[in-house]
Amino acid sequence: MRVWFNKTFSLVHTALRLLRTADPDQTFTLLASHPNPDAIVRLAADEFSPEPPGQGGAEYVDWCLGFCQQHRVDIFVPGKEATLLAGAQDRFAALGVRMLCCADGPTLQLLHDKARFCSTVRVPTAPPPLWHPCTTVAEFDEAWDALRGSVPTLCIKPSHSVYGIGFRKIRQDTTALGLYLGGSDYQIDLPSLRAILASQERFPTLLLMEYLAGDEFSIDCLAEAGTLHYAVIRCKPAKGGSVQTIVDRPDLEEACRAIIAQFGLNGYVNVQCREGGAGPRILEVNPRMSGGIGMSCLAGPNLPFLGLAGFAHGYATLARVPVQHGLRVVQIDTPVVLP
Repeated sequence: MRVWFNKTFSLVHTALRLLRTADPDQTFTLLASHPNPDAIVRLAADEFSPEPPGQGGAEYVDWCLGFCQQHRVDIFVPGKEATLLAGAQDRFAALGVRMLCCADGPTLQLLHDKARFCSTVRVPTAPPPLWHPCTTVAEFDEAWDALRGSVPTLCIKPSHSVYGIGFRKIRQDTTALGLYLGGSDYQIDLPSLRAILASQERFPTLLLMEYLAGDEFSIDCLAEAGTLHYAVIRCKPAKGGSVQTIVDRPDLEEACRAIIAQFGLNGYVNVQCREGGAGPRILEVNPRMSGGIGMSCLAGPNLPFLGLAGFAHGYATLARVPVQHGLRVVQIDTPVVLP
């Protein structure tokens, strides 16, 4: 069975390596493509192909359809333009190609919009933190007044963002110079933030939110049409450091179960939560594998393989793999020489 991963986050190299480890008989032939001929995914793929640089939108969808025909693809796991491709699943199905998508196009759009997601999600065991949207400095001031009396510290982030881009903890106990000289990442003083916002008549939606100071949790899930099959929970301690721990948290697993059921999610799902003063809070749902999925797999389940095999053959055909809790795990980069 020929499985194609188009351009996506750099984690795909780890995913393909894990897939190959669990599939020594090569039930799956792994195809990968990327516009960069030196993308490291080529080291893990059975077949690597270049993608046209700079292409996107409907033109890219047409290119993907042609790629599937030319390379006899059976299963397509989209990364780049996943939302647009999810809306074209019927066109791929007409070619005999099954698409392993986390959700349909409209649902993916909602998950990528943090404001809409926080307004919509219903998770009793881990609700969203207190928050207000703002698109003008006046709305920011109103949101600040509404939240500041309820929580000790606030933060801000864009409604559309990845990798934590744009996230800042808002400091009132120091200055911009103090933060600069102190090398304080992901922090900003209130006067500087307000000046930046006031410089624009209107800006893309930002979320002013309760700052959560506790441990962070990255939960790698496998789902099938709204049913949770696996949830491996990694705890990133609030004190920092690179070591994470595989933990047993039934409340967080139940939160994942509720989210996956509410949005009818499928395949690879990553849920981000963090502890606050009133318990765990949901931050976001990433409709893809996480960058730390390799660490989660150390707990037992090979999630990339199980997700693909479950989609291809049905989860009922797979033996259940228990999750080993209590493991302390870390990600280590390995240097290699490129061929």
